[in-house]
Formats: sequence, C-alpha cells, structure tokens
Amino acid sequence: MKIKTILIAAMAIAFITGSAFTAYSKWVIIGQKEANYGPDRDVLKVTGNDIFKAIKIKVTDAGLDMMDMDIYFENGEKFNVAIRKNFKQGEESRVIDLPGNRRRIDRISFLYDTKGIMKGKANVLVFGKK
Repeated sequence: MKIKTILIAAMAIAFITGSAFTAYSKWVIIGQKEANYGPDRDVLKVTGNDIFKAIKIKVTDAGLDMMDMDIYFENGEKFNVAIRKNFKQGEESRVIDLPGNRRRIDRISFLYDTKGIMKGKANVLVFGKK
C-alpha cells in the first residue's frame, strides 16, 4: 500500500513539474539593454524570424523609471505602449498583448531613467510569448 501511495505522489509531482515547465517555456528572451544613468532612449533590435503574441519586461540590477515604449513591427506599423512605471529591481511588467495577436517585431524603443547611481545601471530584459 505504501509503495502505491509513493508511486502516485511521484507521478503527481512529475505531472505538476512538467506542466509548469511547459507553460513557462513559451516565453523566450527577445533581448536585453543596459540603461545609462539619467534619461536615456535606447533601441533594442530584435533579430530572428520569430512571431510573438505578447511581451513583458523585467528590470534587473537597479530600479528604473520607464517613461515610454514603442514597438515597431516588421511591416512598418508602430504600437505605443502606455507603460509609465517605476520598476523596482527584479520587478516585471504586466503582459503586453500585441495587436493582431501574432506579430514579427523589428525593434523596441524605450525612454527611461535609471534610479540611484549607487545601485548601478539597470538591465532591461524583454521576453516574448510565442
């Protein structure tokens, strides 16, 4: 009886772990930018031929004030994202759904300001959901 219980528990753990990994594996890193001190506008060129339906941002190493973000698609269209947010170190943005559901991204333009010289420069990671 104990062996059967242990076997069922092991299978349940394997199923839960596998399901969590599968759900997360759809998010891939599109790119990364290191923000300079003070107000800065950076452009992240997206390479590859991937199609995404949503993106999200994670700020690491220091805090960051995000003032504006524009996404430019391969077909020339521009999508302005209202994302005025004060990110703390390690914080992620909300999931940003792309118009048209599935799009090829050419580049992403950011306007931001790194907070606190003592903590160093902030890194901005962009994830895309396929």
